[in-house]
Amino acid sequence: MEQKLSRQEASEAVQEHGWRYLLGALQTSVPVGTLAQAINLAADAVAVCGNDADRHLCIDIRPDLAVFTLQSLDHAAVTARDVELARRISAITDKSGFLPEPGPGTGAPRSVQLLEIAIDALNIAGIRPFWKAVLGYADEAGAEGPEDPLVDPVRQGPAIWFQHMDRARPQRNRIHIDISVPHDEAPRRIEAALAAGGLLVSASRAPAFWVLADLEGNEACVTTWQGRDS
Repeated sequence: MEQKLSRQEASEAVQEHGWRYLLGALQTSVPVGTLAQAINLAADAVAVCGNDADRHLCIDIRPDLAVFTLQSLDHAAVTARDVELARRISAITDKSGFLPEPGPGTGAPRSVQLLEIAIDALNIAGIRPFWKAVLGYADEAGAEGPEDPLVDPVRQGPAIWFQHMDRARPQRNRIHIDISVPHDEAPRRIEAALAAGGLLVSASRAPAFWVLADLEGNEACVTTWQGRDS
């Protein structure tokens, strides 16, 4: 059950249950009416996950929303166990009268999403320790190399990853934001950004990512899991 799944395998396994694959994790949101309902739903989810809850499940509880995230902490990836837990959680939310949804097409203000910050660098190994220390971040499981990404150990902040530059580019942004959204949310998000005055810089790597920019050239990438599995 701890077999790691490919991006496509993970996405296809949970999509019909109201979950989406994002950055090595499964995520869904469940609209609720009160904080008490969110807490009760979270307690039911923990119970149905049993002993696996502590190593797989993370829950963000709000008065109007409960957001569930599943990922194997031991592998920093989605496994067959996470898929099984997602199905269990969907079953108990359905039984409670709530509907797990990723967001698109439901009238929600936005879908589930995860953020990453990308830092361009000539010497990644030289700057990575600084960012690890100043942010209080940690290595991801199985990724402890001098150029690997950094993650927030308490899962409050966005992941940080580093992109090699081939030469110094002092006039270009050296930090940009990646917004990882469900694959079926990306077109709507891009359309909204362009309608709001944004510019499409590049779609050459779509559907893995589209590079957008504001009117002053500050860049953001809308990313999905698609186009990344060989």
